[in-house]
Amino acid sequence: MLKYRLKNYLFLFAVFFVSASISAQQRKPPKNLVNATNKKAGVFIDVNAAGYVPSTYTAEQLVKNVLINSGTSCGVPNVSNVTVTPNQAATNNDRFWGYFHKGTTNFPFTDGIVLTTGYARQAGNVASGASAIVTGAGQNDADLLAAVPNPNPQYNYNDNVMLEFDFVPNSSQVKFNYLFASEEYTGNYPCEYSDAFALLIKPVSGGPYVNVAVLPGGAGPVSMTNIHGSVRDDGGLLPCPAINEQYFAGYNASTNIVTNYNGRTVPLQAVATVTPGVAYHFKMVLSDYRDTGFDSAVFIEGGSFDIGIKLVDGNGVQLPSSLNVCDNVPQTLVAQVNGITGATYQWYKDGIVIPNATSVSYVATTPGVYEVKVSVPGSTCPASATITIIGGTSPVAQDATLKICTTPSLSTFNLNSTKPSISTTAGAVFRFYVNLADAQAQNNNYIPEASLASYNGTNGQVLHVVVSNGGFCSKRVTLTLNKEETPVATLTASRLKICVGESVILTAGGGITYQWNDTAVSTPIRTLSPTQTTTYTVYAIGAQGCKSLQPATVVVEVVPAITSNLSGGFICESDRMTLNAGAGPNYTYSWSNGATTQTIVAAAAGLYYVDISNGVCTKRYTTEVKQALIPEIVNVDYNQSGTLVITANNLASGVLEYSVDNGLTWQGSNVFNNIPNNTIVSIRVRVKTTSCVGFLEYFTFVMQNVITPNGDNVNDMIDFRGVSEYKQFQASISDRYGRVVYKAEKIRPYWDGYFQGKKLPTASYWYQVTFEDPASKKLVVKTGWILLKNFE
Repeated sequence: MLKYRLKNYLFLFAVFFVSASISAQQRKPPKNLVNATNKKAGVFIDVNAAGYVPSTYTAEQLVKNVLINSGTSCGVPNVSNVTVTPNQAATNNDRFWGYFHKGTTNFPFTDGIVLTTGYARQAGNVASGASAIVTGAGQNDADLLAAVPNPNPQYNYNDNVMLEFDFVPNSSQVKFNYLFASEEYTGNYPCEYSDAFALLIKPVSGGPYVNVAVLPGGAGPVSMTNIHGSVRDDGGLLPCPAINEQYFAGYNASTNIVTNYNGRTVPLQAVATVTPGVAYHFKMVLSDYRDTGFDSAVFIEGGSFDIGIKLVDGNGVQLPSSLNVCDNVPQTLVAQVNGITGATYQWYKDGIVIPNATSVSYVATTPGVYEVKVSVPGSTCPASATITIIGGTSPVAQDATLKICTTPSLSTFNLNSTKPSISTTAGAVFRFYVNLADAQAQNNNYIPEASLASYNGTNGQVLHVVVSNGGFCSKRVTLTLNKEETPVATLTASRLKICVGESVILTAGGGITYQWNDTAVSTPIRTLSPTQTTTYTVYAIGAQGCKSLQPATVVVEVVPAITSNLSGGFICESDRMTLNAGAGPNYTYSWSNGATTQTIVAAAAGLYYVDISNGVCTKRYTTEVKQALIPEIVNVDYNQSGTLVITANNLASGVLEYSVDNGLTWQGSNVFNNIPNNTIVSIRVRVKTTSCVGFLEYFTFVMQNVITPNGDNVNDMIDFRGVSEYKQFQASISDRYGRVVYKAEKIRPYWDGYFQGKKLPTASYWYQVTFEDPASKKLVVKTGWILLKNFE
């Protein structure tokens, strides 16, 4: 705010004699001129602009309703005695104070109170091309000088402007946010012109002011020469070193400060320690230094005046005025009051008292407007804080896995295909993120929708999927990508042709496990013995389950088995035996004696073998030709019923055959039936298939027990001729008195019932016949009685 501005700079040379003063008055502030760029909407913040109700507020209304009344019920009643110096009405278009709003700019405060040493309306809105001429509040305010000492007593603090009010805090600490801006941030002036701002606080009852507008860590007051960088706005170096550069936000030209000031600080915070219930006087002082031509300003953030109560979560983190909560997740609300003991609490929901909710914290489980009122000892008006919990429902979502089996024509993932498996919530919105940090922040660094159908992911990659319901509720899950090259199956056989009974080894390749067409076995190697020609197929399965597109196939041909009825046997000395290996398809032969014919003739006993091949397999057959010996007939048992049993010694263990008709017919049984009595039987016993034959002429001798010698040739005599030639043959017949009536002789080997030429009377007679059995070589004795019937 300028006390006056001289338009004729020659007059300054006549009035001022100090070259420094002359230099100061000759400076012309670099006002931002109107041009095609900055005339556009949104280039500057709005200050005292039409369309904002607070633009018409009085200073008292700005303090109560913009600076302090941030959702509290007792802030406004605790404010009083609001004044501005110079005393300018809210209707004064050229007032130094007013209301600002960021509009559509990126200014760090949404709205608040602005104080300037010029015209407040020139702080923003449009570019200004003229200097402000306003009556200020004099020079060198004593309170400002105490807070920000004059760096050079030959210069003054000019154009002082002030905003003051009284306030009764409810806690031990009050805070508000602000930033300082100035036209002095140009050329070398940051080293010389120390425009300053102080926020002074003292008890109304008396005491010294304390300046709370100071930099953190004791870095000093808020003034031009205490906050600047090392370079000028034109890029050159300042003649003084940088000081507290971390609090300098930059020059207007390079950082889009969006005000009519050449530079500004970063947002700062003023903190005052107070006694609850005690009235304090607040005095905000802004001043130009050395000159009245370059203006400065302070922007105080609306609602930043902290009267000591705030809502924090269970970890002490301050909560916003509105909190989005999904699925009724319990929210711990804590009323934080600094430096107060003995406070009492009452919680409300939607304006209604919550029964028994009288502790410092409350756990909210449903949406609504929650308020806590804190009663401070000694204060009749409780402080309060409010938070609105907006409820929502999270979509259903779960982790998922997507696998692809790559082929030359398929190598990317279709992420869209996973949506049904991730969430079944209708209308769910999906965002696929590569990085967890991006998913947690839910920023715009997600995979574009156009890339989802052909995402070139890697095996084992984990994507983070945020599934929302279209509102603020969402769930974050993972999508694991599995990528495997589709196997190519191979199959080999140790042999493609085998004979029945032979084995073949099949070996599959290309996979980790295998799917065969004929078994559930999944191993790569199998040993098989098919009995007929068989086609085997196998699919290769990869480590991640990818299956070959086509199976590998092999045909194992099974040719008929080699068969042979080769058999040996017995031969007698000088005999010959034909060994026949048998015929078959493509058979070739290799005998143990070197022959290659189907048959050979064996002339000697021994082992013979033949290797038969059909071009695929070979099989050996072995037989034995044994030396046969002539069987020895050792016994013939004959009874009068006509059964004859032959017993022979088989000296060579061959199979014996028997004949009783001199070898005309043969049988394997040694028992013959229906053999007539008293007949010579030509017995033959041989080793089968050989010429080794044992023979015996045997008489089937049966003693008649009745004779009727009447000449009819029926039972006329007892004939011993069949056995009379046997060794040790003897035969005799005696009457009942023991008289021998017949004794066999070679010339008379029969008995016709005569004794000494006379017929013997009909009577019973006793006989005894002895001979050596021609088979067993044992002495045979037969005895019994004979009935003789002689007819007179």
